[in-house]
Amino acid sequence: MSKMSELSQVLSELRDCGKTLINIADSLTEIFSSSGDEPENVMEAPAIPTEEPKPEYSFLDVRKKFAEMSRAGYTEALKGLLKKYGADKLSSVDPSQYAALLADAEAIK
Repeated sequence: MSKMSELSQVLSELRDCGKTLINIADSLTEIFSSSGDEPENVMEAPAIPTEEPKPEYSFLDVRKKFAEMSRAGYTEALKGLLKKYGADKLSSVDPSQYAALLADAEAIK
């Protein structure tokens, strides 16, 4: 594509964007300058669901839980879990995986 035709296409798109902005501005002016208290035909914005923050666990939290479970007889199952997360020992597990690791450990019980 030549430079001139590329420039022509960009200018055309820019004009289209400008027209769209003018239409939006006109619509907003019409909505907010109406004589009634409530604007007519205005859709409410959908409620954005807020996600509950995921709990963050430290190495010590995970180690404590693993120690409790190991004393309760789940040592071999916990070793299998570590292998599932690509680790030979707890300190080798990626900290971003602690929540999932603890959830899997709870599922063992």
